[in-house]
Amino acid sequence: MKTLPLLTAALLAGGLITQAQDWTQWGGTQYRNMYNSTKGLPDKFEVGKLIKGTDKYDPGTQKNVKWVAKLGSQSYGNPTIANGRVFVGTNNDSPRDKRHLGDRSILLCLDEKTGEMNWQLVVPKLKSGKVNDWESLGLLSSPTVEGNRVYVVTSRCEVLCLSVEGMAAGNTGPYKDEAKYAVLDIVGPDGKAVAPIPPGPKDADIIWRYDMMDELGVFPHNASNCSVLIIGDVIYVCTSNGQDWTHVNIPSPLSPSLIALNKKTGELLGEDDAKIGNRLFHGQWSSPSTGKVNGKDLVFFGGGDGWCYAFDAIPKKEGDGNFLKTVWKYDANPPEYKVKDGKPIKYPAAEGPSEINSTPVFWKNRIYTATGQDPEHGEGIGHLVCLDATKAGDITKTGVIWEFKGINRSISTVSIDPDTGLLFIGDFSGFVYCLDSETGKLHWKYDMKAHMWGSTMVADGKVYVGDEDGDFVVLAAKGGAKAEVLSEVNLGAPIYATPVIANGVIYIASNTHLFALHDSAKAKAPKP
Repeated sequence: MKTLPLLTAALLAGGLITQAQDWTQWGGTQYRNMYNSTKGLPDKFEVGKLIKGTDKYDPGTQKNVKWVAKLGSQSYGNPTIANGRVFVGTNNDSPRDKRHLGDRSILLCLDEKTGEMNWQLVVPKLKSGKVNDWESLGLLSSPTVEGNRVYVVTSRCEVLCLSVEGMAAGNTGPYKDEAKYAVLDIVGPDGKAVAPIPPGPKDADIIWRYDMMDELGVFPHNASNCSVLIIGDVIYVCTSNGQDWTHVNIPSPLSPSLIALNKKTGELLGEDDAKIGNRLFHGQWSSPSTGKVNGKDLVFFGGGDGWCYAFDAIPKKEGDGNFLKTVWKYDANPPEYKVKDGKPIKYPAAEGPSEINSTPVFWKNRIYTATGQDPEHGEGIGHLVCLDATKAGDITKTGVIWEFKGINRSISTVSIDPDTGLLFIGDFSGFVYCLDSETGKLHWKYDMKAHMWGSTMVADGKVYVGDEDGDFVVLAAKGGAKAEVLSEVNLGAPIYATPVIANGVIYIASNTHLFALHDSAKAKAPKP
C-alpha cells in the first residue's frame, strides 16, 4: 500500500488541503477566501434551451454542462459538495414530496454525478411570520460538511446537525422527532395542528437541534442566515439577532450575536462578550471565519453594528457564563459616513453608515471585509478595508493597512488569487473591482449592469460571477487598466448565489436551477 508523503499527510490532517478537492463549506476553507486551485476550467458555456412545457433543459442545446437540477423559485444559498453529494438551499415552490406542500424552506442533498435527489430537509415557516422568517425565501445558509455530518442554520433560527446519508440509513441520531419537526407551527384548514408526517428514505435525519430563539431569546430580522464555522470540536454561529418590524426597536438587545456550540451534542459552550445587540442597525447576516494569529485561533466576525471583531476561539469562564473574549475590534464606518455638516447621518441613508454582511476573509495575517446593507435598502456608499489581524484592542486607528472608499454597499465576500495577489469583489450596484491585495491599488472596475448579491469566485486565471439579471460572466483574473470579458451567458433567472468549484466542476445556482458546469470534451476523453 502506498503511503502519503509526510508533508501531504500533515496538511490533510490539518484540513489545509483535501485529496478530493471537495468544497465542504462557505468559502471552501475556514479562511473563507473565494478561491479554488483547480486548473483547466472552461471559460465558455451554453446552458441550452428549456424543453417546451417543462422545467428541463435539452442536452442537445448545451455545451460544457454536466447536469442541471431543478430548484424552487428563490435560491440564495451557495452549494457545498462533499463525498459525492451536493447540498443546496432553496424554497418549496417546486415540491418534491406531495406530503410537504406550501411555503417551506428546503435543503436538497443531490447526487454529485447526476444531480438526482438523495434526500431533502423540509423546514416549516415560523408562526410569527415574515418579520422573523420572510415568505418564500427558502433556506439561505450554505451547509458545512465534516465527515458524515452536515451543519446548517435554518430559516427558523436554529442550528441543525444532520446525517449526510439521510433517513435511508435509518434514524441514527439522538433526535427522534423528525415527524413532528416537519409540521411545526403548521395549521390545517380546520384551524388545528397538522398531524406529524413520518419521515421516509428521501427525508433528512436530524442528529441534534439547537433553537436560538427558544434558548437565547434571539429575534431574527426577516431571515436567519449563517454558514457554520468549525474549529476542532466547536462550531461557531451568527445568531441573526436584529430589530423588529418598526426598524427602531431591538426586542432582544442582550441576546448574543455569535455563539459557540459543541459540534457533537449542540450544547452551548459560549457567546460573544461584545454586547453588539443594543447597537444593531438592522439585522445580522455575516458568517464567521478563522485564522491562527500569534499561535492562537481567532474567530473573525462582521457585526450588525458596523464593527469587525476578532474573538478568542476558546470560551472563557466569567461570572455565570462562558464568553468568547474580544481580542480586537474595528469600526468599519469612517467618521464622514456618520456625520455631515455637524448632523448625524441616519441609517439607512445612502451616504451613511452600514453594517457588515460579507464574511471577513483571513489571508497572510490580514482581514479583508466590506460594509453593506440589506438589498431592500438600495444602493449607497461602501467601505472595503484590509486590517492587520495581529493587533489588539480598538484597532480603528492602528490596524488599517489600506482602505478603499470607491466601492458601493456590498454584501459580497472577497476573492484573493494567491498566485498574483489580486483581489476581486463585487458590490450591490453591480460593479466588480480588481485591486492589489497588498496595497489596495485599483486596477480595473467592471460594470455588470445589474445588482450583485453573490460573491466572485477566482480560479484558474478566471473570475466567475453572476448578477440579478441572470447573467453569468467570466472575466480574466488579471490586472491592467481594463477588465477582459471571456464570456457571458444568461441562466434565465436571477443569480443570487456565488459560483463554487469542486472536483473540476463549477456549480452556479440561479433562482430556479442549479447548473453543474465542466469541460465536456475533457470529461469524455478516455482515461490514461
